[in-house]
Amino acid sequence: MSSEVIASPFVLAFTGDGAQTRLELMNASDQPLRCVEILTVFLKDEETSGAPSRAHIRFEAVKYIQAREKAVMPHKTLIDGKLADPTDDQLERLKVIAGAIRPYVLDISWEDPEGKSRFQRIPVGH
Repeated sequence: MSSEVIASPFVLAFTGDGAQTRLELMNASDQPLRCVEILTVFLKDEETSGAPSRAHIRFEAVKYIQAREKAVMPHKTLIDGKLADPTDDQLERLKVIAGAIRPYVLDISWEDPEGKSRFQRIPVGH
């Protein structure tokens, strides 16, 4: 009996608050996934509407996530191209608030067990 990778294997959750916020990805499929990456998220400038993004969140790749397991996605917040102080971490802005518009998207890529690149988009933010 062969197991098939589901089209959207990732489920995300945010834990903690403020500078202690963390992003957890769960591999909801029955197969391990390799080279899991999230593209950089450029945040809208909160002070000047329409201005270029000053802050962005860069995630580190995770080499491997077992089937039905979670991984915390390490991240860094950069403001004006410089590493932000931990008290200025912006990950909390990606938390989903019920009923609020989700202005950002997590673009996730990974390799399936056959080595094929796959992609998933998850709307986030508030």
